[in-house]
Amino acid sequence: MSDENTNSPDSATTVVYDKKNPFPSTLKRRVLLNKDGSAKETIHLEMCLAGSGLEYLPGDSLAIIPANSAQVVEQVIEAGGFDAGEMVELKSGTTKPLGEAFATDLDITGITKNILKKYNAFAQSEKLESLLDPENKAELDDYLWGREVIDMLTDFPVQGLAASDFCGTLRKLLLRLYSIASSPKAHPDEVHLTIAVVRYHSHGRDREGVCSTYTADRVSEGGTMPVYVHISRTFKLPEDGDTPIIMVGPGTGIAPFRAFVEERAAIGATGKSWLFFGDQHQATDYLYGDEWERYVGDGKLSRIDLAFSRDQEHKVYVQHRMLEHAAEMYSWLNDGAVFYVCGDASRMAKDVHEALITIAEKEGGKSREDAEAWVKQLHTDKRYLKDVY
Repeated sequence: MSDENTNSPDSATTVVYDKKNPFPSTLKRRVLLNKDGSAKETIHLEMCLAGSGLEYLPGDSLAIIPANSAQVVEQVIEAGGFDAGEMVELKSGTTKPLGEAFATDLDITGITKNILKKYNAFAQSEKLESLLDPENKAELDDYLWGREVIDMLTDFPVQGLAASDFCGTLRKLLLRLYSIASSPKAHPDEVHLTIAVVRYHSHGRDREGVCSTYTADRVSEGGTMPVYVHISRTFKLPEDGDTPIIMVGPGTGIAPFRAFVEERAAIGATGKSWLFFGDQHQATDYLYGDEWERYVGDGKLSRIDLAFSRDQEHKVYVQHRMLEHAAEMYSWLNDGAVFYVCGDASRMAKDVHEALITIAEKEGGKSREDAEAWVKQLHTDKRYLKDVY
């Protein structure tokens, strides 16, 4: 999401809020962006930064330090036969009750090969040892897919496992970074986020994303969550407001581009802007759709092209819309436009990259090798910028 974290406290602020000392930001408003009938749960959060001294620009991210759900904490304690009140010493040197450590300090869901290996020092399971054999990588990958710490405890039980030993097998509960979806010029003392809430069922259990459900379920409006700003040095708007921009952001990848468009509208930038957005269904999943239509109507957004994958027989994605308008896109890029992409790194960003190469081949009359070099030069010139995850 971004490359470096810092913040710029106001001169009147004596406390610096950062990774070691996050700011307790009040949740002012939470809105479900999807309409009834959607298969997705995407929420819009508006959080207060007043008095924090935290500053951000469009393109930056907000770090949230979540807590595990009480239900998951209880399930892991029960599965391991632990006592929630037992005092444990963490790797940081602090000592606290196990239940508290499970809630706020340790990742009690995610498992990896390394965690299984550490755990098997106590489990001494032949089956687990076999899974960890390098020759059985496919079987191990299959086991890890959709399983969590509680599955490890129940599949390979250890009688009398010491809580401190078990804690030593786990990772620290990590912060989550979310691309900021607001301009501070449009929303002073606030920061907005667009979050896909993760819930699914696998191997007989209901599962949930730790931070997404923390923001959706476990912090009420008026409650606080620990945050700090994570600065991006590269994923920024052009300094010259006359520079054209092309933004590709399906799903929650739309977040930074809401900030971009708000910022440009606030400063009166005159450069052309072209947005590509995609999701499943236009009727239920057109995130911030009313805002985009208003911006287009007001001339604050030059153009928007939409790709709703499930609204026709053949799935259509943002890269297909790019290719449909290849000539115009190539013209924009040759005129100095900066190209941005935000969202899924595993598939979407690769498909968009490939579409750029195809556009250079088709519209620029370039060979594959020359087209790849052209796209690489865009990146070198900081005119092809990614915020992918």
